Amino acid sequence: MKLTKNDTGEIVPLLPDIGSSENVTTNGASFSGAVLNISTTMIGAGIMSIPATIKVLGIVPGFIAILAVAFLVEVTVEFMLRYSQLGRAATYAGLMGVSFGSLGSLAVQICVIITNLGCLIIYLIIIGDVLCGNQSGEALHLGVLQEWLGIHWWNSRAYALLFIVLFAMLPVVLLRRVDSLKYTSGISILLAVVFIAICSAMAIYAMWQNKTQKLRLFPDFANLTSKLDLFTTIPVFVTGLGFHINVHPIRAELGKTSDMNSAVRISLIICVALYFAIGFIGYLLFGDSVMADILVNFDQNSNTPIGRLLDDIVRLSYAVHLIFVYPVMNFSLRANIDELLFPKRPILAMDTTRFVSLTCALLAATYTTAIAIPNIWYFFQFMGSTTIVCLSFIFPGLIILRDVHGISTTRDKIMAGSVIFLAVVTSSIAIYTNLQSSKK
Repeated sequence: MKLTKNDTGEIVPLLPDIGSSENVTTNGASFSGAVLNISTTMIGAGIMSIPATIKVLGIVPGFIAILAVAFLVEVTVEFMLRYSQLGRAATYAGLMGVSFGSLGSLAVQICVIITNLGCLIIYLIIIGDVLCGNQSGEALHLGVLQEWLGIHWWNSRAYALLFIVLFAMLPVVLLRRVDSLKYTSGISILLAVVFIAICSAMAIYAMWQNKTQKLRLFPDFANLTSKLDLFTTIPVFVTGLGFHINVHPIRAELGKTSDMNSAVRISLIICVALYFAIGFIGYLLFGDSVMADILVNFDQNSNTPIGRLLDDIVRLSYAVHLIFVYPVMNFSLRANIDELLFPKRPILAMDTTRFVSLTCALLAATYTTAIAIPNIWYFFQFMGSTTIVCLSFIFPGLIILRDVHGISTTRDKIMAGSVIFLAVVTSSIAIYTNLQSSKK
């Protein structure tokens, strides 16, 4: 072990012993709390667009794509954890700063801000779709409030979301430790499971009545504008499964930081299973009519009172789920903005004025944007093709290739290079295809 002198002249270890008690934080967060918070980040809103991606890819390629992205996520998170331990990096920006200096830190902070802002806006858009409906072309999908109470000014998207932001989200985002969110994260995952369970029951009933949609195992190339359209689905998977921005906040509070790898693997298994389930069931229920936000498909899907009640329970359960996911994503966003704007100020949680001001400003910004741009597909494609790809794959791969600590093996560097190559190629094709589609 390398030794150095501290300010008092004492000989101390230059790097911590991985197996030492220094890695155990007193009164740290629990292992289950870490699993819940990681899983909540990945389930988020991305799960709502999985059936739409299965519609484009077909069942078999869709499931293979989910597994492939999950595998790459596990690999790149392991890269991050290994180098964070050696470099004592407390944040993602700090980790990149060790390898690439201030420009690396700035690149991460900008990407995190864009990504998390986009995700928070997506959450509010979906909640607005559930409560107040959405219009796609000539098809009008009513929200729960319109179905129950009729169409009025006070249950429009702007007023309904304002009420949710002020009275449901604000109290939770004011919590100052990410481990404090483990209970809301647990509830959010339970609600996601309830959502899938009800959808499964509806699918079984539809099969019994022979009303399920015809499934495609592989892409329908005859109806695709271009084969390159298949690549536009990859950003959706990356957006959903990419949780790298929350690795450091969760790891920092974990009682035993060496448990983080296990927590990541368990969370990935949970989320891949949930992605498989909702992708298959949603496509089975709605077929080619499934929308980018599947919750919109549940408006008046049944002609019976019980069926309509189930539709409403499905939509409301996921809206509440997203209300509880919002604070987890907001936590890392707020920390990165504060680190960027006030690098030399005291810890954010210790400065009440700064903490409350930044929290309220972020809520206001996401609310305003969600009202102005009420379509999630644009955000998923943009973020999944740019900032999230950088945060999830490109930056961790570059850290391995840079190898400032001299610990990367040949296998690590080959894997890192392959990850970067795949990320750049698929993202470039997705961006090109989206730009071509927007011109038509």
